Amino acid sequence: MKTQLITLVICLISLFEIQAQDSPSRTSNAGIKGGYNLAAVSFDGEGETKQRHGFHIGFYGESFLYDNISIQPELLYSQQGYEVRSGGGTYTQKLNYINMPLMFKAYPGESFFMEVGPQIGLAISHKEEFEGGVFDSTQEYDPSNFDWGMNFGAGFKTESGVSLGARYHLGLGDIYDEGSPKNRVWQFYIGFDF
Repeated sequence: MKTQLITLVICLISLFEIQAQDSPSRTSNAGIKGGYNLAAVSFDGEGETKQRHGFHIGFYGESFLYDNISIQPELLYSQQGYEVRSGGGTYTQKLNYINMPLMFKAYPGESFFMEVGPQIGLAISHKEEFEGGVFDSTQEYDPSNFDWGMNFGAGFKTESGVSLGARYHLGLGDIYDEGSPKNRVWQFYIGFDF
């Protein structure tokens, strides 16, 4: 699987290198972005929880290595967590993070981009809510302060610096010690270059 992924990345980079000769020159930039989160957690690979709705907001800086390849570090506040519904009740775990993605972006066309990269996150707060049902409200889940994973996404960026995109975060670090829960987050965002 790793060999196939590496081969695919090398082929894509080679394709973009060939197209770079025809692309207009791009300039490095910085900006602000924000959007909507659909966050869930995967337990032991046995399936995902219900999604918690939230948002993310933060800053980015995009530096072009070539005309169509860039690197984009970001600093984001992100509302994550999950919901579990059972017996007519709902348990909600609200996890809020400061995330630091490092995205590698490729522009195969003038405005369309694809992105992939690692992310680390620091949990800054958590809260548990119980609504009805038979949940054990005396047990408190203390999440790990550190999270890490990979992001995959795509979007469009206009010449004026407005970006629209979607990204999936595949968490690889355990949130708790029991059950190997991992973050799964869909992000839909808009960004504006300064």
